[in-house]
Amino acid sequence: MSSFPITRDPTVRACSPERPAALDDLPDIPDPHTISTMDARALSTSLFRRLRTLEEGTAEYSYVRNTLVELNMSLVKFAATRFRGRSEPMEDIVQVGTVGLIKAINRFDVEREVEFTSFALPTVAGEIKRFFRDTSWAVRVPRRLQELRLDLAKAYDVLEQDLGHAPTVAELAARLGITEDEVAEGQRAANGYVARSIEPLEDDEAVSPLARRLGEEDPALDIVECLECLKPLIADLPERERTILSLRFGDELTQSEIGERLGISQMHVSRLLAGILTKLRKGLLADDDPPEGAL
Repeated sequence: MSSFPITRDPTVRACSPERPAALDDLPDIPDPHTISTMDARALSTSLFRRLRTLEEGTAEYSYVRNTLVELNMSLVKFAATRFRGRSEPMEDIVQVGTVGLIKAINRFDVEREVEFTSFALPTVAGEIKRFFRDTSWAVRVPRRLQELRLDLAKAYDVLEQDLGHAPTVAELAARLGITEDEVAEGQRAANGYVARSIEPLEDDEAVSPLARRLGEEDPALDIVECLECLKPLIADLPERERTILSLRFGDELTQSEIGERLGISQMHVSRLLAGILTKLRKGLLADDDPPEGAL
């Protein structure tokens, strides 16, 4: 288990021990929350070179590695935001991502001249994906079948697009290089998975893929209900009042234009319109008793 203390609040800097005397030659390390990205990269490179000269398990090694974790926590937070639509708290996702960051630090070889961010991001994202894969099953199944289910899902999408139809078991088996019995076993195992997506959000997405599949209340339903209730009330109005409503709210004429059409003053139109709307409002709010014999 890592010696790095993962805090519940990812914005709080982990409590690292004082710098050991053997590391006095290292440059001063500012607060990781205030250091720029370019400075963090340059400082990380120096720390990685020093880390490789230290013995694992020593206070010096722990200090340098903990500092690398703190300097690169922004990478974890970036990866975690891609999964912000999940039901788990964001702080838990960040903690899991931090474990991936520690693994990346342990495996990173600075001599390969590869950017640490490019090396670490797949490891961090993979750790988070494994977390959701392992915790999102309603029925516990072997990891082999969990991974087979994911492979089948990817192969299904690719073949469906290439072939223009839903792939058969034989086509899936040929694609993955497995037997048809193994394909059937993976499909049966998928029944134990909770019906929710673990696909990460893209940068320009506001909702998760699952949320897009769920229905929501249409705000226009209230308008439809009101219109249906108004139809019989409007039908009972005198013809001139129906004409005024049509000109005002259908043709969107002003009261003066309506007055010109009907040969009356704008003030008269205003009074008529106010009376019509009051009558309709009372009709909508009325709590009429059902007629006799209706029940």
